[in-house]
Amino acid sequence: MIPHNKPTLGKEEEEAALRVIRSGWLAQGHQVNAFEDEFCQFLNLPQGHAVAVSSGTAALFLALWAVNANNKTVAFPVYACSALRNAVSMAGAKEYLVDVAEGLPNIDFENVRKNKPDIAILLHMFGIPVDFDTPEGVNIIEDCCQSLGATVDDKATGLKGDLGIFSFYATKLITSGGHGGMVISKEKHLIDVIRDYREFDCRNDDKKRFNFQMTDLQAAIGREQLRKLPDFLNRREEIFAMYKDAGLDLLDVKEEDRGNLIPIRYRAVLKTDRPEEIIERLSENNIKAIVPIEDWELLGDSSRFPNALQMTKKTVSIPCYPSLTDTEVNKIIQVMGLS
Repeated sequence: MIPHNKPTLGKEEEEAALRVIRSGWLAQGHQVNAFEDEFCQFLNLPQGHAVAVSSGTAALFLALWAVNANNKTVAFPVYACSALRNAVSMAGAKEYLVDVAEGLPNIDFENVRKNKPDIAILLHMFGIPVDFDTPEGVNIIEDCCQSLGATVDDKATGLKGDLGIFSFYATKLITSGGHGGMVISKEKHLIDVIRDYREFDCRNDDKKRFNFQMTDLQAAIGREQLRKLPDFLNRREEIFAMYKDAGLDLLDVKEEDRGNLIPIRYRAVLKTDRPEEIIERLSENNIKAIVPIEDWELLGDSSRFPNALQMTKKTVSIPCYPSLTDTEVNKIIQVMGLS
Protein backbone atom coordinates (compact mmCIF):
# COMPACT_ATOMS: atom_id res chain seq x y z
CA MET A 1 0.00 0.00 0.00
CA ILE A 2 1.26 3.47 -0.90
CA PRO A 3 0.22 5.48 2.19
CA HIS A 4 -1.40 8.88 1.89
CA ASN A 5 1.32 10.40 4.05
CA LYS A 6 4.22 9.33 6.23
CA PRO A 7 7.20 10.93 7.97
CA THR A 8 10.55 10.88 6.19
CA LEU A 9 13.13 9.80 8.77
CA GLY A 10 16.68 8.51 8.36
CA LYS A 11 19.83 7.54 10.20
CA GLU A 12 20.54 11.18 11.06
CA GLU A 13 17.44 11.37 13.27
CA GLU A 14 18.24 7.97 14.77
CA GLU A 15 21.80 9.02 15.62
CA ALA A 16 20.63 12.36 17.03
CA ALA A 17 18.14 10.61 19.31
CA LEU A 18 20.80 8.14 20.41
CA ARG A 19 23.20 10.97 21.31
CA VAL A 20 20.55 12.51 23.55
CA ILE A 21 19.78 9.17 25.20
CA ARG A 22 23.48 8.57 25.86
CA SER A 23 23.89 12.10 27.24
CA GLY A 24 21.59 11.26 30.15
CA TRP A 25 19.56 14.48 29.69
CA LEU A 26 16.19 13.86 28.02
CA ALA A 27 14.03 16.77 29.23
CA GLN A 28 14.06 20.34 27.95
CA GLY A 29 17.62 21.60 27.68
CA HIS A 30 20.38 22.44 25.20
CA GLN A 31 18.74 20.71 22.23
CA VAL A 32 15.52 22.67 22.67
CA ASN A 33 17.44 25.95 22.88
CA ALA A 34 19.39 25.07 19.74
CA PHE A 35 16.22 24.07 17.87
CA GLU A 36 14.63 27.43 18.71
CA ASP A 37 17.70 29.33 17.49
CA GLU A 38 17.94 27.32 14.26
CA PHE A 39 14.23 27.80 13.62
CA CYS A 40 14.69 31.57 13.95
CA GLN A 41 17.62 31.40 11.54
CA PHE A 42 15.54 29.48 8.99
CA LEU A 43 12.84 32.17 9.11
CA ASN A 44 15.30 35.11 9.20
CA LEU A 45 14.25 36.06 12.71
CA PRO A 46 16.59 37.26 15.46
CA GLN A 47 17.44 34.63 18.05
CA GLY A 48 15.05 34.55 20.95
CA HIS A 49 11.93 35.08 18.83
CA ALA A 50 10.79 31.42 18.89
CA VAL A 51 9.72 29.13 21.68
CA ALA A 52 9.40 25.35 21.31
CA VAL A 53 6.43 23.63 22.92
CA SER A 54 4.84 20.21 23.22
CA SER A 55 2.43 20.37 20.26
CA GLY A 56 0.87 22.59 17.63
CA THR A 57 -2.31 22.78 19.69
CA ALA A 58 -0.27 23.95 22.69
CA ALA A 59 1.36 26.55 20.44
CA LEU A 60 -2.04 27.88 19.39
CA PHE A 61 -3.36 28.01 22.95
CA LEU A 62 -0.25 29.88 24.10
CA ALA A 63 -0.51 32.35 21.20
CA LEU A 64 -4.12 33.05 22.18
CA TRP A 65 -3.12 33.39 25.82
CA ALA A 66 -0.35 35.84 24.91
CA VAL A 67 -2.85 38.21 23.27
CA ASN A 68 -5.27 37.94 26.20
CA ALA A 69 -7.99 36.02 24.35
CA ASN A 70 -10.10 35.36 27.42
CA ASN A 71 -13.67 36.66 26.82
CA LYS A 72 -12.65 38.05 23.42
CA THR A 73 -14.11 37.04 20.04
CA VAL A 74 -11.83 34.85 17.94
CA ALA A 75 -12.57 34.33 14.25
CA PHE A 76 -11.36 31.16 12.58
CA PRO A 77 -12.35 29.15 9.51
CA VAL A 78 -14.91 26.36 9.75
CA TYR A 79 -12.77 24.37 7.29
CA ALA A 80 -10.07 23.34 9.78
CA CYS A 81 -9.18 20.70 12.34
CA SER A 82 -10.79 20.64 15.77
CA ALA A 83 -7.57 21.85 17.43
CA LEU A 84 -8.61 25.43 16.63
CA ARG A 85 -11.93 25.13 18.41
CA ASN A 86 -10.30 23.34 21.34
CA ALA A 87 -7.57 25.96 21.76
CA VAL A 88 -10.06 28.83 21.54
CA SER A 89 -12.22 27.15 24.18
CA MET A 90 -9.24 26.48 26.45
CA ALA A 91 -8.28 30.15 26.18
CA GLY A 92 -11.75 31.16 27.39
CA ALA A 93 -12.58 32.99 24.16
CA LYS A 94 -15.77 33.24 22.13
CA GLU A 95 -15.66 31.64 18.70
CA TYR A 96 -16.72 33.32 15.49
CA LEU A 97 -16.81 30.86 12.59
CA VAL A 98 -15.99 32.03 9.07
CA ASP A 99 -16.41 30.36 5.68
CA VAL A 100 -13.49 29.90 3.29
CA ALA A 101 -13.10 31.95 0.14
CA GLU A 102 -14.80 30.55 -2.95
CA GLY A 103 -12.64 27.89 -4.59
CA LEU A 104 -9.90 28.10 -1.96
CA PRO A 105 -9.28 26.26 1.33
CA ASN A 106 -8.33 29.46 3.20
CA ILE A 107 -10.45 31.81 5.30
CA ASP A 108 -12.61 34.47 3.63
CA PHE A 109 -10.54 37.39 4.86
CA GLU A 110 -13.06 39.93 3.62
CA ASN A 111 -15.36 38.63 6.34
CA VAL A 112 -12.65 39.25 8.94
CA ARG A 113 -11.96 42.72 7.58
CA LYS A 114 -15.67 43.60 7.60
CA ASN A 115 -16.60 42.23 11.03
CA LYS A 116 -13.36 43.00 12.91
CA PRO A 117 -13.25 40.33 15.61
CA ASP A 118 -10.82 40.87 18.47
CA ILE A 119 -8.55 38.09 17.19
CA ALA A 120 -8.40 36.11 13.94
CA ILE A 121 -6.66 32.80 13.32
CA LEU A 122 -5.54 32.55 9.68
CA LEU A 123 -4.61 29.12 8.35
CA HIS A 124 -2.36 28.70 5.34
CA MET A 125 -4.11 25.48 4.33
CA PHE A 126 -2.30 22.78 2.35
CA GLY A 127 0.72 25.10 2.06
CA ILE A 128 -1.21 27.77 0.12
CA PRO A 129 -0.40 31.09 1.82
CA VAL A 130 -2.92 33.82 2.62
CA ASP A 131 -2.13 37.44 1.81
CA PHE A 132 -3.78 39.85 4.20
CA ASP A 133 -3.64 43.27 5.74
CA THR A 134 -4.32 43.60 9.45
CA PRO A 135 -7.53 45.49 10.28
CA GLU A 136 -7.05 48.04 13.03
CA GLY A 137 -7.65 46.56 16.46
CA VAL A 138 -7.48 42.91 15.34
CA ASN A 139 -4.75 40.57 16.56
CA ILE A 140 -3.72 38.07 13.88
CA ILE A 141 -2.40 34.61 14.70
CA GLU A 142 -1.08 32.78 11.63
CA ASP A 143 -1.50 29.00 11.75
CA CYS A 144 1.49 27.83 9.72
CA CYS A 145 1.26 24.14 10.61
CA GLN A 146 0.97 23.31 6.90
CA SER A 147 3.03 26.16 5.43
CA LEU A 148 6.56 26.04 6.86
CA GLY A 149 8.68 27.42 4.01
CA ALA A 150 5.88 29.26 2.17
CA THR A 151 6.27 33.01 1.69
CA VAL A 152 4.18 36.15 1.16
CA ASP A 153 6.07 39.01 -0.49
CA ASP A 154 9.36 37.18 0.16
CA LYS A 155 8.59 36.93 3.87
CA ALA A 156 7.92 33.60 5.62
CA THR A 157 4.38 32.85 6.68
CA GLY A 158 4.00 33.57 10.38
CA LEU A 159 5.82 36.90 10.27
CA LYS A 160 3.04 39.20 9.09
CA GLY A 161 0.61 38.69 11.96
CA ASP A 162 1.22 39.15 15.68
CA LEU A 163 2.23 35.51 16.14
CA GLY A 164 2.81 32.41 14.05
CA ILE A 165 2.37 28.83 15.21
CA PHE A 166 3.75 25.57 13.82
CA SER A 167 3.15 21.86 14.39
CA PHE A 168 5.70 19.06 14.17
CA TYR A 169 3.18 16.25 14.32
CA ALA A 170 4.19 13.03 12.54
CA THR A 171 2.41 13.95 9.29
CA LYS A 172 3.51 17.58 9.10
CA LEU A 173 6.30 19.02 6.93
CA ILE A 174 8.87 18.10 9.57
CA THR A 175 8.41 16.15 12.79
CA SER A 176 10.07 16.31 16.18
CA GLY A 177 9.48 12.64 16.88
CA GLY A 178 5.69 12.50 16.58
CA HIS A 179 4.58 15.64 18.42
CA GLY A 180 5.88 19.14 19.01
CA GLY A 181 5.23 22.76 18.12
CA MET A 182 6.73 26.24 17.89
CA VAL A 183 5.50 29.80 18.44
CA ILE A 184 7.22 32.72 16.70
CA SER A 185 6.73 36.48 16.68
CA LYS A 186 8.43 39.66 15.53
CA GLU A 187 7.37 41.04 18.91
CA LYS A 188 9.79 39.51 21.40
CA HIS A 189 7.72 40.55 24.39
CA LEU A 190 5.02 38.10 23.25
CA ILE A 191 7.56 35.28 23.03
CA ASP A 192 8.95 36.22 26.43
CA VAL A 193 5.58 35.89 28.15
CA ILE A 194 4.98 32.51 26.44
CA ARG A 195 8.43 31.29 27.48
CA ASP A 196 7.70 32.37 31.04
CA TYR A 197 4.38 30.48 30.97
CA ARG A 198 6.14 27.33 29.69
CA GLU A 199 8.71 27.39 32.53
CA PHE A 200 6.18 26.04 34.98
CA ASP A 201 8.25 24.61 37.83
CA CYS A 202 10.44 25.93 40.66
CA ARG A 203 9.29 29.54 40.27
CA ASN A 204 9.34 31.86 43.26
CA ASP A 205 6.03 33.63 42.57
CA ASP A 206 2.30 32.82 42.49
CA LYS A 207 1.70 33.05 38.71
CA LYS A 208 -0.29 30.22 37.15
CA ARG A 209 1.66 28.27 34.52
CA PHE A 210 1.52 24.90 32.80
CA ASN A 211 3.95 22.32 31.43
CA PHE A 212 4.02 22.75 27.64
CA GLN A 213 7.71 21.90 27.33
CA MET A 214 9.36 20.08 24.44
CA THR A 215 11.97 17.44 25.33
CA ASP A 216 15.57 17.39 24.16
CA LEU A 217 14.84 14.03 22.53
CA GLN A 218 12.12 15.65 20.41
CA ALA A 219 14.23 18.72 19.64
CA ALA A 220 17.21 16.65 18.48
CA ILE A 221 15.00 14.93 15.92
CA GLY A 222 13.42 18.24 14.96
CA ARG A 223 16.83 19.82 14.34
CA GLU A 224 17.78 17.07 11.89
CA GLN A 225 14.42 17.41 10.14
CA LEU A 226 14.85 21.19 9.86
CA ARG A 227 18.23 20.69 8.16
CA LYS A 228 16.53 18.45 5.62
CA LEU A 229 13.53 20.74 5.08
CA PRO A 230 14.85 22.49 1.93
CA ASP A 231 15.34 19.09 0.28
CA PHE A 232 11.93 17.94 1.53
CA LEU A 233 10.26 21.00 0.01
CA ASN A 234 12.10 20.56 -3.30
CA ARG A 235 10.98 16.94 -3.53
CA ARG A 236 7.39 17.88 -2.75
CA GLU A 237 7.53 20.49 -5.51
CA GLU A 238 8.83 17.88 -7.96
CA ILE A 239 5.99 15.49 -7.14
CA PHE A 240 3.40 18.26 -7.38
CA ALA A 241 4.82 19.26 -10.79
CA MET A 242 4.63 15.65 -12.01
CA TYR A 243 0.93 15.58 -11.12
CA LYS A 244 0.30 18.94 -12.78
CA ASP A 245 2.21 17.94 -15.91
CA ALA A 246 0.04 14.82 -16.11
CA GLY A 247 -3.07 17.00 -16.23
CA LEU A 248 -4.34 16.83 -12.64
CA ASP A 249 -6.33 19.88 -11.55
CA LEU A 250 -4.86 20.66 -8.13
CA LEU A 251 -5.63 23.37 -5.59
CA ASP A 252 -2.98 26.06 -5.94
CA VAL A 253 -2.31 29.77 -5.65
CA LYS A 254 -4.53 31.77 -8.00
CA GLU A 255 -2.84 32.84 -11.22
CA GLU A 256 -3.09 36.54 -10.37
CA ASP A 257 -1.35 35.95 -7.02
CA ARG A 258 1.68 34.11 -8.41
CA GLY A 259 4.79 36.12 -7.71
CA ASN A 260 3.95 37.53 -4.31
CA LEU A 261 2.59 34.23 -2.91
CA ILE A 262 4.97 31.26 -2.97
CA PRO A 263 3.28 28.06 -1.75
CA ILE A 264 4.82 24.85 -0.52
CA ARG A 265 3.30 21.47 -1.37
CA TYR A 266 2.11 20.10 1.94
CA ARG A 267 -0.77 18.43 0.13
CA ALA A 268 -1.65 17.62 -3.47
CA VAL A 269 -5.39 18.23 -3.39
CA LEU A 270 -7.31 17.29 -6.51
CA LYS A 271 -10.42 19.21 -7.55
CA THR A 272 -13.01 16.67 -8.72
CA ASP A 273 -16.74 15.95 -8.92
CA ARG A 274 -16.02 12.25 -8.28
CA PRO A 275 -14.09 11.99 -5.00
CA GLU A 276 -15.53 8.65 -3.87
CA GLU A 277 -14.89 7.03 -7.24
CA ILE A 278 -11.27 8.23 -7.28
CA ILE A 279 -10.59 7.13 -3.71
CA GLU A 280 -12.05 3.69 -4.43
CA ARG A 281 -10.10 3.28 -7.67
CA LEU A 282 -6.84 4.19 -5.97
CA SER A 283 -7.61 1.90 -3.03
CA GLU A 284 -8.19 -1.03 -5.37
CA ASN A 285 -4.62 -0.43 -6.56
CA ASN A 286 -3.16 -0.20 -3.04
CA ILE A 287 -2.93 3.58 -2.98
CA LYS A 288 -4.37 5.55 -0.08
CA ALA A 289 -6.17 8.84 -0.82
CA ILE A 290 -8.52 10.82 1.41
CA VAL A 291 -11.01 13.65 1.48
CA PRO A 292 -8.79 16.14 3.36
CA ILE A 293 -11.67 17.42 5.51
CA GLU A 294 -15.00 15.58 5.52
CA ASP A 295 -18.31 17.43 5.84
CA TRP A 296 -18.83 16.03 9.35
CA GLU A 297 -15.46 17.51 10.37
CA LEU A 298 -16.49 21.09 9.62
CA LEU A 299 -16.55 23.16 12.80
CA GLY A 300 -20.08 24.46 12.27
CA ASP A 301 -23.40 23.82 10.56
CA SER A 302 -22.39 23.06 6.97
CA SER A 303 -25.52 24.71 5.57
CA ARG A 304 -24.20 28.08 6.78
CA PHE A 305 -20.81 27.70 5.08
CA PRO A 306 -21.37 26.78 1.42
CA ASN A 307 -17.79 27.27 0.25
CA ALA A 308 -16.40 25.01 2.96
CA LEU A 309 -19.08 22.42 2.23
CA GLN A 310 -18.13 22.52 -1.45
CA MET A 311 -14.52 21.81 -0.47
CA THR A 312 -15.57 18.68 1.42
CA LYS A 313 -17.56 17.39 -1.55
CA LYS A 314 -15.17 18.13 -4.41
CA THR A 315 -11.62 17.46 -3.24
CA VAL A 316 -9.34 14.44 -2.84
CA SER A 317 -5.85 14.50 -1.35
CA ILE A 318 -3.40 12.14 -3.04
CA PRO A 319 0.08 11.11 -1.79
CA CYS A 320 2.72 13.87 -1.81
CA TYR A 321 5.68 13.46 0.56
CA PRO A 322 9.47 13.38 0.22
CA SER A 323 9.99 9.60 0.32
CA LEU A 324 7.43 9.00 -2.43
CA THR A 325 9.34 7.63 -5.43
CA ASP A 326 8.93 8.56 -9.08
CA THR A 327 7.76 4.98 -9.71
CA GLU A 328 5.02 5.41 -7.13
CA VAL A 329 4.02 8.81 -8.50
CA ASN A 330 3.79 7.37 -12.00
CA LYS A 331 1.69 4.49 -10.71
CA ILE A 332 -0.74 6.96 -9.13
CA ILE A 333 -0.92 8.90 -12.40
CA GLN A 334 -1.47 5.70 -14.36
CA VAL A 335 -4.25 4.49 -12.05
CA MET A 336 -5.94 7.86 -12.44
CA GLY A 337 -6.01 7.15 -16.19
CA LEU A 338 -3.69 10.00 -17.12
CA SER A 339 -0.83 8.13 -18.75
